[in-house]
This record gives sequence, C-alpha cells and structure tokens, in this order.
Amino acid sequence: MMPRSVSYHEGIIQHLKDPLEAASYIEVVLEEGNSKMLGKALKNVIEAQGGMEQLPEQVKQCYEQLDLMLSQQGEVEFSCLSQLLDALGLQLAVTVKSV
Repeated sequence: MMPRSVSYHEGIIQHLKDPLEAASYIEVVLEEGNSKMLGKALKNVIEAQGGMEQLPEQVKQCYEQLDLMLSQQGEVEFSCLSQLLDALGLQLAVTVKSV
C-alpha cells in the first residue's frame, strides 16, 4: 500500500510550524503587496501555530478586523498586524532591498 500523499495545504501548514519558515512566508507575501494573499498567509500561519483557539481574545478581534480590512479595502492597520504577529511569535522588520 502506498503512503498517502500530503496535500499542498497540509505541506504548507507543516512548514509553517517552524517560526523561521513562518516569518519568511509572511515576509515574501508582504513584499508581493497582495492584500488578499496576506490574509490567506496569516490564516495559514495561525493554523500552523495551533489555530485561533490559542490566541488571546484581543488578538482574535484584531485578526478579524485585519481580515475584514484586507478583504474589503486591501489596507492594513499596522498596530493590529503587529499585535497578531507578536502573538504568533513573529515581528515586522525592515531590511535593505536587494538590487
């Protein structure tokens, strides 16, 4: 019997359990500048880190507000994004752009 193959989504979730992978993933999505992808990326990292249940209530509310803003206006409230990333063990950083 052949082993069951892992779906693309399951594979991403497995990789995102590693905080370094999660940080790189969010960083790439931010560089792309696609707000819909940022919402999906955050959702994937939350799932990989144990799901919404493990987040403090205030952070859950922030995520919901952020998700709504991303899907409707494509804009980010950085205080909410920062708070959510902090709860996931990540932080925003600015680096020198590669030429």
